[in-house]
Amino acid sequence: MIISVTKAAKEWGISRTTIYQKVSDGELSRTADKKIDTAEMLRVFGEPLSKKRTEQSLDSPHNTHLDSQTVQSCTELEHLLAFEKLKNEHLSQQVSDQKKLIENYQQQIGQLSKTLDKANASIQDFAQVRLLEFKQAEMSHETPLEQEKEKTNDSTVALARKRKKWWAF
Repeated sequence: MIISVTKAAKEWGISRTTIYQKVSDGELSRTADKKIDTAEMLRVFGEPLSKKRTEQSLDSPHNTHLDSQTVQSCTELEHLLAFEKLKNEHLSQQVSDQKKLIENYQQQIGQLSKTLDKANASIQDFAQVRLLEFKQAEMSHETPLEQEKEKTNDSTVALARKRKKWWAF
């Protein structure tokens, strides 16, 4: 495989200057399009740095233990995150339910307030009517003795008329 000088420098972890110096010294050859064959890089510099790191991490039992701990920690964190998300959703739902309940109570308060206003208006109307009736009765009110005299006079006059008719035959 043929790669650029820049890519070779990155993969092997060396500077481009080092590669150019090896080319000018004749230790490393380049193609006509100024690229380098990976086989040449392997011959001169050995395995690439990225491959060495991968092999070291796979071969090392210490790194394997750390990797399993890291995976376990990540798994625990993912579980905690999922749990916190569920708690957050639950709390959001509770807040929403409480807001709906508050709205419902406010509507009930409004309806009760209207009903109370109507009841107060009816009570005031009733009180005014009763007051007018009381005033009218007071104005046309006669004393009980005067009413009794009128009744007695009326019945005496009526009885006297009947007697006249009775004796007049």
